[in-house]
Amino acid sequence: MRGIVAAAALAAAFVGGVARAESADAVARGAYLLHAGGCIACHTAPGGAQLAGGRAMETPFGTFYTPNITADVETGIGAWSDADFLRALREGVSPKGEHYYPVFPFTSYTRATAEDLLAIKAYLFSLPPVANPRKNHDIGFPFSIRALQAGWKLLFFRPGEFQPRASVSAQVNRGAYLVQALGHCGECHTPRNPAGGALVGLAFAGTLDGPDGEVVPNITPDPVTGIGAWSVDEIAELLSTGTKPDFDNVQGSMAEVVDDGTGHLSDEDRAAMAAYLASLAPVRHGKPRGN
Repeated sequence: MRGIVAAAALAAAFVGGVARAESADAVARGAYLLHAGGCIACHTAPGGAQLAGGRAMETPFGTFYTPNITADVETGIGAWSDADFLRALREGVSPKGEHYYPVFPFTSYTRATAEDLLAIKAYLFSLPPVANPRKNHDIGFPFSIRALQAGWKLLFFRPGEFQPRASVSAQVNRGAYLVQALGHCGECHTPRNPAGGALVGLAFAGTLDGPDGEVVPNITPDPVTGIGAWSVDEIAELLSTGTKPDFDNVQGSMAEVVDDGTGHLSDEDRAAMAAYLASLAPVRHGKPRGN
C-alpha cells in the first residue's frame, strides 16, 4: 500500500512539474509575442504604468482611449477567462457582449492562433495588476453608437485564423503571420474608406490619416512611392534599430513600434517580416519617397 501511495505521489509531483514547466514556457512565449503584437506602446499612457491603458489615440472619428490590460480584476482583464480573451481578440466582442470599435485591431488579431493569444494572456496574468479605470472615448454621433459596430463587422470584418500558402517559403509564411496577425501592420499602413473600412486593394500602401494624424508610408515594394529600392536586409535593419537606408531614423509611432515591439524580436523573425513585405505586389500610392 505504501508503495502505491508513494508512486501516486511521485506521479502527481511529475504531472505538477510538467504543468508548471508548460506554464512557465507559455509565460516566456507570451512575453515575446506581446512585443510582436505591439501591445505595450498602445496600452501605456505617457507617464503611466505599463499596459494599464489610458493612452489617447486621435482618429478621424474621434479620440479613443486604450483600456487597462493588466490582470487587475476591477479595472483590467483579471476576471477574464481564456474564452473571454479569445473572443475579444478574434471576434471583437467584450465579455459583456459589447462590440469593440475597430481602433482595437481585432480585425488583424483574428488571424492569430489560439495558442499564441493564450500565451500572451498567460504573460499578462503573470504581471502585477494595476488599478486604472478606463476613460470614456470622445467620439461623435453616429460613431458613438456601439451597436452599429455589428453592421460595420458585416461589411468589413472577415474573421478567421491565418492560413499559410503552399506556394511560398516557410520564411515568407512566418513573416506574413507576424505582419498580418500579431504585428497588425496593415491597420496603420492601409488607407480606409469614409466608414473606416480598410481599402483592400491598397493594403500596406500608406495613408495620410494614420494614428494621431500621422502620415503613414507605403511599405509595398513599389520603387517610386514605396520601399522597392530597399533590400530585405535594409527592411530588417529598420525593424531592428529604426534606421533607414539613408541612416535617418524613424520617428513618431513607428519609433515606438521598433522600441517596444520589433526591436525585441529575433533576427529570424525580423528577416521573415522583411521577406514577406518584399514579396508583396507593388502598389503605387502616395508621393514619391526617398530612402
